[in-house]
Amino acid sequence: MGIRDSIVAPVALAISTLAMAGVVGSGAYAQAAGAEARGVHALSATVAHTLCKDPAPVQATLAAIAPEVAP
Repeated sequence: MGIRDSIVAPVALAISTLAMAGVVGSGAYAQAAGAEARGVHALSATVAHTLCKDPAPVQATLAAIAPEVAP
């Protein structure tokens, strides 16, 4: 078993590396990542509009900025 595992593991690693390179190189990965980003953006915009129905005040600042630092 040990000798067979020492042969199969590098071959499987090489095949999986070539398969991943083929997927990334084909543009399918970029297309899927772009679709996911658009979906997350649309979902976050929908949630933001659902939760925050009041318009933001003109002098709105980020919550992470301390009032002493904000202009």
